[in-house]
Amino acid sequence: MGHRACFEFGERNLVDRDIRGKDILEVGASIDGGSMRSYIESFSPRKYIGIDIQLAPGVDEICDVHDLIERFGRESFDVVVANELMEHVRDWRKVIRNLKGVLRNDGVVILTTRSYGFPFHLAPFDFWRFEIADMQAIFSDFAVLAIEPDPSFRGDGRPMHGVFVAARKTQGIEETDLDVHDLYSIIKDKRVHEIRDRDIYWYEFRRLGWPYLVKFRGVPFLIREFLRKSLPTPVRTAVKRLTRSS
Repeated sequence: MGHRACFEFGERNLVDRDIRGKDILEVGASIDGGSMRSYIESFSPRKYIGIDIQLAPGVDEICDVHDLIERFGRESFDVVVANELMEHVRDWRKVIRNLKGVLRNDGVVILTTRSYGFPFHLAPFDFWRFEIADMQAIFSDFAVLAIEPDPSFRGDGRPMHGVFVAARKTQGIEETDLDVHDLYSIIKDKRVHEIRDRDIYWYEFRRLGWPYLVKFRGVPFLIREFLRKSLPTPVRTAVKRLTRSS
């Protein structure tokens, strides 16, 4: 969910020439979660489209952020806004490529997300933490307008631990290779290249206990995972072959 500092950052880095008569896409546009729609529409864009994964006030279309290029095509928008989204998408590389891909040359992306120190929060799940250095690397193929830490504090007085990005797409710069970059995963408590299904299952087990695995994954899953982790590799391989043959 976006908060005031996110939107103030967007307002500082999106000016009249970026919006007026232009095509704007806001990802995660539900008004319930916070949106820049009213600010953007005050500059009379040619088109504003707000998308989200479910219908809600402020949402014009239901669309998964992983499918932006497939849905709208490449270079379809002059501004792309994605507030408080990136920590919640498992395949962050594909999402970044989609956000960059639907943006026209000289277009601006506004992105805010959480950094190390911000607690786990479901929406619907929570995977990653981005630092300023991560964003500098991820947007090294853009002209960076601003990369800043979130200056906000939570209700209990602790920092919000976030990072804000504004960057402009430029021609002639080789696209950044995201595959060489690892991120800090809150569920693994270290930098990793990817998150696997079992990483999620075991994080939820540690967070919620046995009832989670029994209720949502089932006893067969528990037995299979126990055997997979405890038996020697040759035995596991033999059991797998026997299971397939039967």
